[in-house]
This record gives sequence, C-alpha cells and structure tokens, in this order.
Amino acid sequence: ASDWSSDVCSSDLVHEFMYSIQHCLKFASLVVTPCLLGGAALAQTWPSRVVRVIVPFVPGGPTDVQGRWAAQQLSAALGQQFVVENRGGGGGVPGTDAVVRAAADGYTLLAGNPGPLTVSPSVNAKMPYDTLRDLAPIFLIARTASCLMVHPNVPAKGIKEFVALAKAQPGKINYGSPGVGTVGHFATELFATQAGIKLNHVPYKGAAQYTVDLIAGHIEVAINQFAICAPLQQAGKLRAIGATSEKRSPLLPDLATIAEQGLTGFVSYNWNGVLAPAKTPREIIARIHDVLSKQLALPEHRDSFVNQGHEVSGLGPEDYANFIRAEVDKWARVAKAAGIQKQ
Repeated sequence: ASDWSSDVCSSDLVHEFMYSIQHCLKFASLVVTPCLLGGAALAQTWPSRVVRVIVPFVPGGPTDVQGRWAAQQLSAALGQQFVVENRGGGGGVPGTDAVVRAAADGYTLLAGNPGPLTVSPSVNAKMPYDTLRDLAPIFLIARTASCLMVHPNVPAKGIKEFVALAKAQPGKINYGSPGVGTVGHFATELFATQAGIKLNHVPYKGAAQYTVDLIAGHIEVAINQFAICAPLQQAGKLRAIGATSEKRSPLLPDLATIAEQGLTGFVSYNWNGVLAPAKTPREIIARIHDVLSKQLALPEHRDSFVNQGHEVSGLGPEDYANFIRAEVDKWARVAKAAGIQKQ
C-alpha cells in the first residue's frame, strides 16, 4: 500500500488535479466575495449621489414636515443631498408604491405614515404592495396623538357623557374624518366599537375641511391632532373631551385620556418614520438609523417635536418593524368589527 501511494502521489495526474482544485477555489473566491461583501462595499461609498425621500402626501402635513426634518439631518451628517419629493394622492398609496418599486440601493427612501402602510391594507382589496414584505423599516421618528373634539352645542363635557348621548340617538351624531381608510376614520370607529355606540361617518378630503365644518356646527364630533385642538379649545371654538394617547399631552395637561375615562386600552396614534425598499443593504439602513438616532437625541430636536404635540419615539429597525406589524393587525380587527368592507 505504501508503494502504491508513493507512485500515485508523484504522478502528473495528481499535480494537475491539485492545480484544478486551486484554480476553482480562486475563481469561487472572486465570485462569492463580492456577493458576501456587496452590502458593506456599497455602504462605504453610499451616498455618492442625490438621495430621494418620497413623501406620499402633499406638502405641509406632519409626514411632510418630519420627512423634511429627516432629510435635513441626513444631508448635514452625510455630506450629500437628500431631496424631498412629494407624491400626493390616492391616500398615500401611489407614493408608497413608488418607493417599493425603486432599486434597493439606499437612494430612495420613504417618509412613512400609517395611512398607506397599516390602514389602507384593511380597506383596499388590491394593494400594489405588501407593507410587511416589501419595505424595510429604519427609524420611527415620533407618534402623534389626537383628541376627540365636539362642537360647544353638544351637551357632553367628557367621554362618559358623550357615550350616553350617542347611545340615546344611535347613528344620529355625525363625525368627520380626512376620508375613508384614514387614521381619523379608523380611530373614530375604534372608539365607537369599544364604546358600543353608532356614529355617522362624514368623510372629507382633509382635516382642514372637517375642522371648519365642526366649528360651524355642520358635524358634531371629530378627532384632531393636539396642535390643532389646543388653540381651538383655548379660544372656546370647540371642546376637547378626551385624548387618544396613552398619557396626557403637555399641550392640554388637564384633558384626560379616553382610556382614563372608562375605555380601558383605547389608544390611537398617527406616526411618521423612515423606511426603504426591502433588501436595502443592512449597512446602509444602520447608517441612516445612527444619524437620525443621534440627532433626535439632541434636546433642541426633541423639544421642537414635543412642542408640536408629538411624542418622540426613536424605534430602530427591528422594533419599528414589530410596531408596524402590530398596527396592521390592530386596524384589520377594527375594520372587521366596524364592518368596513374592502373595495
């Protein structure tokens, strides 16, 4: 056996075989290494050109404001332009879809909002994307609570009185919302379901329109953000009867939450964050998160958001993804309980 081994090992065949193995390994390393290191290599040079931050709504709203804040912080920290692109219409779905269809290379980001991400899937049978599958959450900037407001002629000072009033006249009290499938619509339906009352939905094209009608007395009740509620309450034009938040807002510290007033567990927030197309390199996602996390931790930024009625969040990719998943499930249950059919 030793003689046979010696003869074979000294043969040209073995040398050729070993050379082939080495050549194959070298070739494999050339192919595999870029695949394994592609994300890291891309992250090292990213961003080398302008990055789009798509806001799926018209300018001026909280999604636009917070999207621009994120773009400004990233531009300053990374030395490259982050340009906000507003794509309003369709409840935010078309603009969100534009991000989903973009290359997953870090050059297209989304200013996210619950409407097109967690509420629309409950009312639209044919969504062009799957929120949980097609987007990569990066950073939740802030949550925005609201308050339930009534016209001064409504004889209710708090939630219990309002619920009693609504039970006495089921379907007769009109509430406004920014439209079917919006957070305002679903939050009010969540409230009605938990309270065991029936309200009549009057959809509008935006908060400004139904606020005008609420002040005029054409509708009796609506949910509005604290930045709108506080001055109207102080001016006596409308009456705030409950907050949708987990805790009281510093803008209206005397206003008890809806949960405090008997609807245990009730909570509803609008929220805004930054997302990217699924499969965007983790290294790029980490860089974006790091920049925004550090900036949001600065007192001047946190105080600015709080003074506007927002609750600063700062959730990172994993926690933000879990938050969105819970929101999708929550609004699906609300749609089912309220009998809201998918169109």
